[in-house]
Amino acid sequence: MPPTQPRDPLAGHLGHLTVPEQHALDKFKKQLEEEGSFVADKHDDATLLRFLRARKFDLPKTKLMWDNSEKWRKEQGVDQLLHFDFPEGPEVMKYYPQYYHKTDKDGRPVYIEQLGKLDIDALYKVTTQDRLLKRLISQYEQFLHERLPATSKVVGHPVETSCTILDLGGVSLLQFYKVKDYVNQASAIGQNYYPECMGKFYIINAPWGFSSVWNLIKPWLDEVTVAKIEVLGTSYKDKLLQQIPKENLPKEFGGECQCSGPGGCQMSNAGPWNVPSSVSTTSAPAPSEQQPLAPPS
Repeated sequence: MPPTQPRDPLAGHLGHLTVPEQHALDKFKKQLEEEGSFVADKHDDATLLRFLRARKFDLPKTKLMWDNSEKWRKEQGVDQLLHFDFPEGPEVMKYYPQYYHKTDKDGRPVYIEQLGKLDIDALYKVTTQDRLLKRLISQYEQFLHERLPATSKVVGHPVETSCTILDLGGVSLLQFYKVKDYVNQASAIGQNYYPECMGKFYIINAPWGFSSVWNLIKPWLDEVTVAKIEVLGTSYKDKLLQQIPKENLPKEFGGECQCSGPGGCQMSNAGPWNVPSSVSTTSAPAPSEQQPLAPPS
């Protein structure tokens, strides 16, 4: 048998569509136009393709996913959540660190979540689950409408996904149990309404036994998704630095970045999306050749 050709990592993206995929995109767009729901400045090809890829270009399934998403957006008032007022942010960061910080070598925004530092009791004294979910939606909207356009402009090519670091250092089963309702809802939001946003996903400081659980889960996942996820123990620094420039990776994860100001890297919101307009953003690290929650989905 001839050797299996490696799958194009950009398959299903603009410029990498097969003839049937292009036909599906054209038909999907025409269907939305005919029913009067197509909005050109919101429903660009990249957005439509995220939903088509999520349903493997099955048009009826894609349309159902799209309709459910649009219904949810109206019910949640998503268009008003882009800059959701979240004054408790600094306090929340102490008890559940989740933040974007600069970019990887391919220009993807780097998202860091430290689940092992979660203190759910203290967290729910300063905010509520409902406000956390609204903040999550706001982060997704900023990711799509502010972070991705800014990084795309800097690197000179479309950037459509994130690079996530999920730190499980110090995590316990009790923590997982206490936060499971939030995690389940957050995961559903990502999977159902913000599909195909994950580019790279590193799980670091994975506790003993996690790899065994992961090996049981992997066969149930799409091969493309599995290829994006790497489960690492405590020896993760070299792997992260292969994908993230040392000057962009916070020092606590093996990099050299130590953002000044209150809260350091966690509160800096550092990245091309947060550069004063008077500062040029025309230069950037060259994209690596490693083309590929949540925040990934």
